[in-house]
Amino acid sequence: MTSLRVLGIDPGLTRCGVGVVDVDRARRGSLVHVGVIRTPIDAPIGERLAAVAAGIRQVLETHRPDAVAVERVFAQQNSHTVMGTAQASGVALLLAAEAGLPAATHTPSEVKAAVTGYGSADKKQVQSMIARILRLDAPPQPADAADALAIALCHAWRRGAVAPASGGGLTPAQQAWADAERVARTYVRSAR
Repeated sequence: MTSLRVLGIDPGLTRCGVGVVDVDRARRGSLVHVGVIRTPIDAPIGERLAAVAAGIRQVLETHRPDAVAVERVFAQQNSHTVMGTAQASGVALLLAAEAGLPAATHTPSEVKAAVTGYGSADKKQVQSMIARILRLDAPPQPADAADALAIALCHAWRRGAVAPASGGGLTPAQQAWADAERVARTYVRSAR
């Protein structure tokens, strides 16, 4: 396999981010598709889930990914929001299984660490790094779209079938962080 195509999904009922990337053996990513599936907040839950499913199904059929990665649901203050996110996540995982695709979930901190080198990065930092990694003129908007691309890249770099070209299996952001730490340690040792 010369490259891995991953569909990343940032699940949500109001806005569900979807992003498809190709990642080559040297871990370089390229944008294939990015978008946001939107549903009206006042529509019945069944209709909203059906709209999310239809949007994801269309991306699966059009772009034929090799794997699907979904952001793992985490506890939030607002139980209504987390319930909708969990339901959209379940739809995404079901569709991946129906398509016979391997699927995985990644926590927000895993995704942030993979693309920025820092697990507590904010939305703007993630958007900025996605633009740099994928060589885009501007960060993807809204944040849900950038998050979906970050999830896809995280999966390709961390658990995908792309063999690392160098760096012992680290993502490019993690490799840059490791290099900076190595330089700092050398500087500290030489200062003693």
